[in-house]
Amino acid sequence: MMQAEGGTRSLAELAARAFADYRDGRPEAMSQLVDSTTTLLWHTARAQGLSGPQAEDVVQNTWLSLVQHASGIADPQGVLKWLLTTTRREAWAVSRRSRREDVRDDMGDAMPDVAPTSDEPAAVVVRSQEQRLLWRHFKDLPERCQQLLRVIALADRPDYAQVAEALGMPVGSIGPTRGRCLAKLRSALIGDPGWATS
Repeated sequence: MMQAEGGTRSLAELAARAFADYRDGRPEAMSQLVDSTTTLLWHTARAQGLSGPQAEDVVQNTWLSLVQHASGIADPQGVLKWLLTTTRREAWAVSRRSRREDVRDDMGDAMPDVAPTSDEPAAVVVRSQEQRLLWRHFKDLPERCQQLLRVIALADRPDYAQVAEALGMPVGSIGPTRGRCLAKLRSALIGDPGWATS
């Protein structure tokens, strides 16, 4: 990961630097931009109600669009906002075309599989049961909570300004809303006898 003096750069700064390098004739910088922002873009597409494969298609189209319109982005500092806006618009278009699909059934694919920590069959069974219970209670959360937690779940250092942009909510409400959503999820899990015994 690129470092700034005094610490790690925000995602917006990383994206701006990589995009500027790309436009300055260093094509390898596009790989840095893709690697650093694809997770956020994918979760942004998912937050619009798309399935995993639909979100992948939207993100791929967003990258193709960026390559086609790179010269039209005047300030590299705006590239992350441009990517988020393009992803949301493309996701809305896909969603309108496929409203009849029930995209909530595949919520569990929003997170990668957890690597096994033991080969013991009993441990695998317990872990599988915990994951099923977690996702069942996750699906019971309000849609806003599901969207927020999905978008920020995999970010090392969530950039709240970009998360707010992706979800269309005030920056100041991200932290408190996240806390309330996690508290609801925790409370539901604690109240589930299956979780308590797993």
